[in-house]
Amino acid sequence: MKSLRALPSEIILAWGWKRAVLAFVSGALSALAMAPFNAWPILFLTFPVAVWLIDGAGAGRLGGILAAAMSGWWFGFGYFIAGLYWVGYAFLVDAQTFAWLLPIAVMGLPAGLAIFFALGFGLARALWTSDASRILALAAALTVSEWLRGHILTGFPWNALGYALTEPLALAQSASLAGLWGLTFAAVAIFASPAALIDDRSKSRHPWMPLALSVAVIVAMGAFGLWRLQANPTQFVDNVKLRLMQPNLQQDVKFNYAAKQEVMNKYITLSDRATGPQSTGVRDATILIWPESAFPFFLAREADAMAQIANLLPDGTVLITGAIRPPEQPPNTQITRAYNSIYAIDHDGTILSVYDKLHLVPFGEYLPFQRTMERLGFVQLTKVVGGFIPGTIRRTMALPKAPRVLPLICYEAIFPAAIVPGNDRPGWIVNLTNDGWFGISTGPYQHLQQARVRAIEENLPIVRSANTGISAVIDPLGRIVARLDLGIEGVLDSSLPSAGDPTPYVRFRDIPATVVVAFAILYAVRRRSSKPHL
Repeated sequence: MKSLRALPSEIILAWGWKRAVLAFVSGALSALAMAPFNAWPILFLTFPVAVWLIDGAGAGRLGGILAAAMSGWWFGFGYFIAGLYWVGYAFLVDAQTFAWLLPIAVMGLPAGLAIFFALGFGLARALWTSDASRILALAAALTVSEWLRGHILTGFPWNALGYALTEPLALAQSASLAGLWGLTFAAVAIFASPAALIDDRSKSRHPWMPLALSVAVIVAMGAFGLWRLQANPTQFVDNVKLRLMQPNLQQDVKFNYAAKQEVMNKYITLSDRATGPQSTGVRDATILIWPESAFPFFLAREADAMAQIANLLPDGTVLITGAIRPPEQPPNTQITRAYNSIYAIDHDGTILSVYDKLHLVPFGEYLPFQRTMERLGFVQLTKVVGGFIPGTIRRTMALPKAPRVLPLICYEAIFPAAIVPGNDRPGWIVNLTNDGWFGISTGPYQHLQQARVRAIEENLPIVRSANTGISAVIDPLGRIVARLDLGIEGVLDSSLPSAGDPTPYVRFRDIPATVVVAFAILYAVRRRSSKPHL
């Protein structure tokens, strides 16, 4: 049996296709750290492989930067294929139109996102040393590249590495201090630390120290989280009762105008369903919530649908619902584009407020270079010619007899820091989504986990209504107060959790994480200039 030291040596010395396979497999296994598996201890095995691959890149040109970047690309390619395979389900909803694009989406999106891991590995190699400081260099470099992934080309921070430290819930409480990017730095540094165990003792006097410090950090995070959870029990807003309706509609029905009355009948009947001996249906609720893009028609232009909603809602009950909204234009004008919106509707059918989605999904709600791609025959998944129109402002909604609410649609909830206007702090967040595009897969679980982290960062409750699930009421510390699981229809009754005070993350945002990353880079540069490097 090979010794513990022999295996890292083989990884360091591997070249060609062996390096690619090692990186790819390590990246794919790393995806197990994300929801719903949350098997983050696997990273204690896979991240050291990343360190050793960068160790072995020194034989390449440009000081090994290109070789390290190539290893990073393969690592990221494996990570994103395993973590985002479910994107392919969306191309089977209308298989006749989109099935031919499935291999391109399932392979192309991970290939593109892997460029950011390549950048992180390459930057780490530029800062590399032969001692344990290289672990901080990798943590800083990957935090920078993950931040860039969350911002460049509209951003897509899905399954950012920091989410590995958000289960169990006690660990996730550190997001209230440092946010997602602080957790990302901590995750890489912690999980890469076992790589130092094989370091030459003449260069690293205490090679066990990084791992010991990492274990101490995890223990400290857990202790802080347990204290925070115990010190802040869930409290509720008086006289606010929520009812979430999860219809579990298939996509071919959800976007079929001919199914208009079928959809309305299901929504009305399900929303008024009794949930127990004492239940009186929708009359128990002060706020009824329906999911994203709920109707296969323009709601505000269908008088009969609005009348059915008014008849459903008792006096004092407000409906929050997703809907496609046409732009303001002269009567009898053909509608070619629309907004993905949220309406707040009073019991008499009055539209109280409207929010238009700001952060649209590329290839789902619009195409990059829209006109050119349409001329080439491409169309986004929602088939809206010209793409959806982005909203112009993010703001809270005022509701009668309830705290102000911040509306977010679909994946807008995955973007940290940008979700709450600084001068307009809400009492809660409502997140309407339609994860039905992605079937019974890991995608909706990942989406839910990321929404929970937003709640912890902001110390605000999040109420999440999803067409096919997972619908949930989440308190400000990420505890799930009530939940409807994936792939079922039903209603979910709950009180509204109360908001907490602004967290350190709300006050300082990404400044602490930026300072830590900058310090780690400067420290690695200093160590590199004073010690021999690989």
